[in-house]
Amino acid sequence: MKGVRNIYHHSYTSLLLVYVVMILFHPGLAIYITTLSATESLTISSNRTLVSPGNVFELGFFKTTSSSRWYLGIWYKKLPDRTYVWIANRDNPLPNTIGTLKISGNNLVILGHSNKSVWSTNVTRGNERSPVVAELLANGNFVMRDSNNTDANEFLWQSFDFPTNTLLPEMKLGYDLKTGLNRFLTSWRGSDDPSSGDHLYKLEPRSFPEFYIFNDDFPVHRIGPWNGIEFSGIPEDQKSSYMVYNFTENSEEVAYSFRMTNNSIYSRLIISSEGYLQRLIWTPSTKIWQEFWSSPVSLQCDPYRICGPYAYCDENTSPVCNCIQGFDPKNQQQWDLRSHASGCIRRTWLSCRGDGFTRMKNMKLPDTTAAIVDRSVGVKECEKKCLSNCNCTAFANADIRNGGTGCVIWTGELEDIRNYVADGQDLYVRLAAADLVKKRNSNGKIIGLIVGVSVLLLLIISCLWKRRQKRAKASATSIANRQRNQNMPMNGMVLSSKRQLSGENKIEDLELPLIELEAVVKATENFSSCNKIGEGGFGIVYKGRLLDGQEIAVKRLSKTSFQGTDEFMNEVTLIARLQHINLVQVLGCCIEGDEKMLIYEYLENLSLDSYLFGKTRSSKLSWKERFDITNGVARGLLYLHQDSRFRIIHRDLKVSNILLDKNMIPKISDFGMARIFARDETEANTMKVVGTYGYMSPEYAMNGIFSEKSDVFSFGVIVLEIVTGKRNRGFYNLNYKNNFLSYAWSNWKEGRALEIVDPVIVDSLSPLSSTFQPQEVLKCIQIGLLCVQELAEHRPTMSTVVWMLGSEATEIPQPKPPGYCVGSSPYELDPSASRQLDDDESWTVNQYTCSVIDAR
Repeated sequence: MKGVRNIYHHSYTSLLLVYVVMILFHPGLAIYITTLSATESLTISSNRTLVSPGNVFELGFFKTTSSSRWYLGIWYKKLPDRTYVWIANRDNPLPNTIGTLKISGNNLVILGHSNKSVWSTNVTRGNERSPVVAELLANGNFVMRDSNNTDANEFLWQSFDFPTNTLLPEMKLGYDLKTGLNRFLTSWRGSDDPSSGDHLYKLEPRSFPEFYIFNDDFPVHRIGPWNGIEFSGIPEDQKSSYMVYNFTENSEEVAYSFRMTNNSIYSRLIISSEGYLQRLIWTPSTKIWQEFWSSPVSLQCDPYRICGPYAYCDENTSPVCNCIQGFDPKNQQQWDLRSHASGCIRRTWLSCRGDGFTRMKNMKLPDTTAAIVDRSVGVKECEKKCLSNCNCTAFANADIRNGGTGCVIWTGELEDIRNYVADGQDLYVRLAAADLVKKRNSNGKIIGLIVGVSVLLLLIISCLWKRRQKRAKASATSIANRQRNQNMPMNGMVLSSKRQLSGENKIEDLELPLIELEAVVKATENFSSCNKIGEGGFGIVYKGRLLDGQEIAVKRLSKTSFQGTDEFMNEVTLIARLQHINLVQVLGCCIEGDEKMLIYEYLENLSLDSYLFGKTRSSKLSWKERFDITNGVARGLLYLHQDSRFRIIHRDLKVSNILLDKNMIPKISDFGMARIFARDETEANTMKVVGTYGYMSPEYAMNGIFSEKSDVFSFGVIVLEIVTGKRNRGFYNLNYKNNFLSYAWSNWKEGRALEIVDPVIVDSLSPLSSTFQPQEVLKCIQIGLLCVQELAEHRPTMSTVVWMLGSEATEIPQPKPPGYCVGSSPYELDPSASRQLDDDESWTVNQYTCSVIDAR
């Protein structure tokens, strides 16, 4: 028995010795340690690494796939794909396998050939202290501290103070006012080259601090100031249940950080080698890094100072640059050519007496270079402070929480402003009294006249009013009888008995009720800005409430609208004859004098884009709802193409033109650009290309040829946006060589289609994941790609699309590559040409070419 034990003990010792030898000398096996003392070192040849508590992060030497040079860096240990978050010697790599990390005196150093130092922490400290140790903490922070000091927050040096291209949770960006250290991100030179690139993400510490993206020390994108909840220039940065943001501004620091509340989810903020700020998320369900958001998103409105002084950018107008109320283009000729760098100038100079303010809602605040902040006062006091300062040009709240607090005053030119549909904050721009009078007159001439009339005239008006009420009541009774015959509800509207109007507004055989202007004015509270729910190239949409309590939406044609009377009348005559559950219902129209308005049913959930891209609603849209919306839009489009009284091509189908009712049923809207086709007509040609670049098919955008297949192309883009939760305009030059469609196509072709799906419906931790159906999602991606194929004849008809969506047994053909085309430069456009560019045209300037499909 004793001999057996000896044999067993000898075998065990031999196996242990073999195991130790394998670890020490096998190059593919690493030796993990938790701390590095003065007697230890890490070398390239030994393959030793430091590992953080919890095994999340690892520090060691590495080389990139395309280079033989060596770096010391930190990466995620648990993830299958090596993801680097910090690099020590990024600009001074080791040329070969001779490299050592050790503690030398009071510093960490990397030694190369002949023990030459290539990197050091450069810490200065007295010799009387205890020896130092280096440690990789659980949050990925590589620190150096006194060996006898156990205080977790007292470090002699830390990697978090010297970031590379990545911000990790609990890491800070910004100024340490005690040490003067400014922590910022610097991009990699390339995807496989970690040396310092051209792009920086950096805080400018002013009285109202802001982060900027720089390219070669020139600002190219402004993130916007912190408004108490978020940075106003990146509304795409949606809040989540597992992420908490923090912005600190006090006597010790001005810094931004974030932390995670779920340890199984990883998040990092990076500045990419292309100059994009990106929030990336890794979850156990996806097991890949997915983009949560990126900035800049819009090539039209996000570039720094794109519209010049006293102008703002709005993607829903054409052109996108607009002068602020009370201002005109400084150089009208350049403005007409869509060159807006010179900006706008005041119509009337400020006099410092009698000045007032115009309120601009949902704005990204101007550049804060010339701004003064007082956090002790509110908006009323802020207005007084601005009026008392003759140099003040605008004011706003510093913090949007609790109804708005703090005061920001601008004393110089207002630059780099943009408008959002549902984000941003109020900006009050100072105007001269003369421009305020013009504004009041243009919005409410009737009110001004009533104020100025005498008591006698008021009595006369009162008499006329009573007489008019009697006539209106008789008219309403007459039309109500007609409506009852047509089974059409009154909805509490005051209707006109007119059937014909003189001049350009002549209408014959109109099938819509005519509604008195007075009734619309009352319903919208005199077109109050508080009732504004949307805006586009046509004008503004207001929410209203009729006398019986029914809510309505009023589409008011602007007098300066690019959608003129012809388009308005086109929509009136078309939509009155269309009845389908997936088309918006029109209740009436108002045409009096210069006013032209359409009155629709009010849809509680607004437009689809606010759900797909809005920072608060996207978390509420499950896959089942997305699939139902896709089916509804397809059926509505099929009705237009095949089943309605007229064969109609929409020509401007996009997510912002799809409205959602209280039951999330989608309804196609905005028929101002639609065209009626004869039953035997297959396509048409126009010199007036209208619509939205990014949703327009190549043959239409470039040659003016449109057909049913043009709408099919737009539908395909919408389907891919519904699946991914991303705007098609947000992918220009972002890891993919072309755009959003090439992003979807590349992943499909490489068998990775599910990687483009919106994480909020895939993540197993999300309550929306319960309805996720991978095969159904793959089918929708395939159908979307079929719809955006380059040649119109390759695209399916909408009847085929509806059939494919509804059938589980249908074999769907494989798609061909999507179409790409290039738009012309706005600087090359002839202003007298008949071709009209709409909201989001593509452009080429200085050899920088944007795809038409990529533009929106």
